[in-house]
Amino acid sequence: MKRLAMASSVGTTLEWYDFTIYNLMAALVFNAIFFPSFDPLTGTILAFSTYAVGYVSRPLGGFVFGHLGDRLGRKFVLVTTLVIMGASTGLMGMLPTYATWGVWAPIALVALRFVQGVALGGEWAGAVLLSMEHGKPDQRGRNASFTQIGPSCGTLIGTGFIAAVSAWLAPEEFQAWGWRVPFIASVALVSFGLWLRRGVEETPVFREMEQKRETARTPIKEVLGAYWRQLLIAGGSRIGSDVLYALVVVFSLTYVTSVLHLSRPMALGATMLGSALNAVAVPLFGHLSDKVGRRPVYLAGAVLGMAWAFVFFVLMDQAHPVAICAAVAGGLLVHAMMYGPQAAFVAEQFPGRVRYAGASLAYTLAGILGGGFAPLIIASVFKSWQSTLAISVYVTLALVVTAVAVLAARETGKSPLQR
Repeated sequence: MKRLAMASSVGTTLEWYDFTIYNLMAALVFNAIFFPSFDPLTGTILAFSTYAVGYVSRPLGGFVFGHLGDRLGRKFVLVTTLVIMGASTGLMGMLPTYATWGVWAPIALVALRFVQGVALGGEWAGAVLLSMEHGKPDQRGRNASFTQIGPSCGTLIGTGFIAAVSAWLAPEEFQAWGWRVPFIASVALVSFGLWLRRGVEETPVFREMEQKRETARTPIKEVLGAYWRQLLIAGGSRIGSDVLYALVVVFSLTYVTSVLHLSRPMALGATMLGSALNAVAVPLFGHLSDKVGRRPVYLAGAVLGMAWAFVFFVLMDQAHPVAICAAVAGGLLVHAMMYGPQAAFVAEQFPGRVRYAGASLAYTLAGILGGGFAPLIIASVFKSWQSTLAISVYVTLALVVTAVAVLAARETGKSPLQR
């Protein structure tokens, strides 16, 4: 299980490292180097639009790799998606800017972001199943949560890397070429992930289905036809946690630097602290869901998230480092209450023959409504209303959707895994 845990989490760690450095660059420098013809806030909104492309493209990865994961196996897809993700991120670091390449620079950025999203859309479900379909039945919540550690670890590593580069270089140097370093460095990280994943075995569930010739011929069609209710429940459960994450991790950087006019290292430091707390809390809440059930833990996180959507800006507007760190760390702790049991909750909605396809579609389609457009909506709402109250209401409504979806689901924590 140690190697499986590492193989499950390292892929999502590396891929969320890639996503994190893109997200942070969108908030910090892409408005100037890829969209320089607009005012800073409008440029940031456009940069977040390219952020959304990475979510819009995820369902394509969910369709393609969800089909392959149920037909050819979990391990095959996990190796393939990691290679695609690493290549697209490395190429981002080599892109000419708008000053050199004109309009082709943001077009190429969007294209690579699209490829990133396709890879990540096929990655998540496979990483979850790799650890969940191994191990003991009463530890599925904990085992599946190993994958959920990846985003926090990737965020922590990516944010730390950018903070170090920012501290090492002058602001002009960082904007001129320093932003490229974290992108290019991801190639080495992907190599380590490939080494880990190539050394793990296919899951017992898939091997058994293969031996009995019970693999689905058209898993996507089967999910959409026979398991559409489970698809809605699993997808709806994800929306609120994604929107809360976008507020706390992505928009907070813009708010701290552009609205409160505080330093970039301070904003990155708050994100790192919150990410470290989240990485520790996610498996703890995953384990707790094995003991008391998925729904109670998940619902508690959704309700607390509704309250934190308002507390967040009360703390932020203090413009004090301690208050800002508390806002981000508290938000990511609440997020962990949903994110810990989420992987097992989503995957357990579907039987083994279509579990990869079902979990992939739920994850990727909900990602468009949740995390994909959340930073864009939040930034646009703030620009239009010049008030954080509307943002808090938006986050609360997204969490209401999640709470309704979880209430509509059956409790899966104590039930045998569907075959």
